[in-house]
Amino acid sequence: MNISRRGLLAAGGALLFSSAVSRLGAAENKRRFRIGACDWSIGQHQQLKALEVAKDLGIDGVQVSFDDAGARYDLRKDEVRKEYAEASQKLGVEICALAMGVMNNVPFATDDRAEKWLTECVRVMEAMGQKIVLLAFFSKGDVRGKPDLQARVIERLKRVAPVAEKAGVVLGFESWLSADDHIRILDAVGSPALKVYYDVANSEGSGYDIYREIRQLGKDRICRIHAKENGFLLGQGKVNFPKVREALDDIGWSGWLVIEGATVSGKTLAECYIANQKYLRKVFDA
Repeated sequence: MNISRRGLLAAGGALLFSSAVSRLGAAENKRRFRIGACDWSIGQHQQLKALEVAKDLGIDGVQVSFDDAGARYDLRKDEVRKEYAEASQKLGVEICALAMGVMNNVPFATDDRAEKWLTECVRVMEAMGQKIVLLAFFSKGDVRGKPDLQARVIERLKRVAPVAEKAGVVLGFESWLSADDHIRILDAVGSPALKVYYDVANSEGSGYDIYREIRQLGKDRICRIHAKENGFLLGQGKVNFPKVREALDDIGWSGWLVIEGATVSGKTLAECYIANQKYLRKVFDA
């Protein structure tokens, strides 16, 4: 049998990820909530070292960026996925989701590259055993108050969603939109592969009622939650995390709380994130 080196790497990477996910997932099943962090928030955007940093900070998992094609740690590469799998297994730090922050500068609504890259990401997720990717709709990709762009997003998601469904993965929509607008877009696409990646600080900053919105969206529409503050440590800012916990209890939601932002002047990033994860563990019994 003639098997290429690329094929061997792909098979080996898939096996490693399967083993790591199975082993780390056993711990997840025992805890209702787990604590993660975005690789960019801990200063390691699209870097393998994010897993090592997370380990040092006492964090369970990392949301890993799927961005620039051709970068050193581009997950499109079989050998890079293998490196992540080996590091995850060695450190006991899980990859809790992927993220396409690149859509903030390459808008999904208007740039054909974004749709192509998302389809590539779905294939990568399938190879890695990953279930959720964040789709960012901020900066140049912002669609708030822009019904024409929202219509284009819906049209494009209708093309990608069936591919995601077949791969068994979820596209997590994160934006400045209200729960009402998120639900409208989810209903228009009409796919179980599209859910909301809910960011509590974005919602608070937009003037939405976080605690009502969580209940409105419900268990089945929220795939992940960003535990975030702007300019404050978690528990010291504008978001009432005990009330977030109450809302999640009401809808029976469980999963990853992924820390983003939540740094303050006068403290190192490490000090901030150690404090943030300890606070979340106390509030959420994680």
